[in-house]
Amino acid sequence: MNDKFLYQFSESSEWSTQFPDSNGTNQSPINLVSKTAVYDPKFKEKLLSISYSSSRETDFLNNGQTVVIYPKSRNDTSVRQEQAVRSVITGGPLDDDEYELAEIRFHWGRCSRRGSEHTVNGKAFPMEVQFIHWNSTLYQNLEEATGKENGIAAICLFVQIGRENPAFKALIADSLDDILYKGRQKTTYAPFNPASLLPVSELLHDYWVYDGSLTHPPCSENVTWILLRYPLLLSQEQAMDFRRLNTYSQETKVTNAYEGKLVDNFRPIQPLNDRKIRASFQ
Repeated sequence: MNDKFLYQFSESSEWSTQFPDSNGTNQSPINLVSKTAVYDPKFKEKLLSISYSSSRETDFLNNGQTVVIYPKSRNDTSVRQEQAVRSVITGGPLDDDEYELAEIRFHWGRCSRRGSEHTVNGKAFPMEVQFIHWNSTLYQNLEEATGKENGIAAICLFVQIGRENPAFKALIADSLDDILYKGRQKTTYAPFNPASLLPVSELLHDYWVYDGSLTHPPCSENVTWILLRYPLLLSQEQAMDFRRLNTYSQETKVTNAYEGKLVDNFRPIQPLNDRKIRASFQ
């Protein structure tokens, strides 16, 4: 469950010595220039379908680089079948293949002027939520799908500061207090439905698509990125809940806790090169 690669976002310029894929030509994140996006009408012919279900068992982890949420699924042999669910996406740029949700990752800044990994027209958002899926039509699990053709699909949900989000508080905020330190993990048995984090269904039809990579090591490519146009709203206080997390374990003695805060955990923007950005809307 823990990321098996040791890395720091502050050292991303040195990742290539250990993770050669990070030198690829289709790396993520990117700056999305909206006026260069090309409308693709086929996205309207078969709409993107996001079918998330409630998980009765969910793990929350502070791995020292980010918060990762693992909703348990039927493909996880450690979970009882009556608790298992499948949350899948299909359609849109994914054609008929089904991609199963494996994990949810968060990226945020020390302040609200930055934090997202992707940017839109040069603008960063305070946070970014990434829903990582693997192609369950072609592969057996996330590990097998990583780096393979049509292996991974990732949904990017930007976060904007606004009113308090009650669903976010119920689903996530109450668990953050239990994972303040690196290595801390919490398992919850209350219903957890990732769909509660998404905009209403009518707003899910507007998105951008491009071919990229994982934004964390091993930075494998062949990732279909789906960037939702409309953001999730959180209050300033809810964003601050993430900035209280730490990059060090509870047993570690630190002289300056401020420097050990888990913030600015985003990879720098990568060159677009000759990639095309497609849009589901005009």
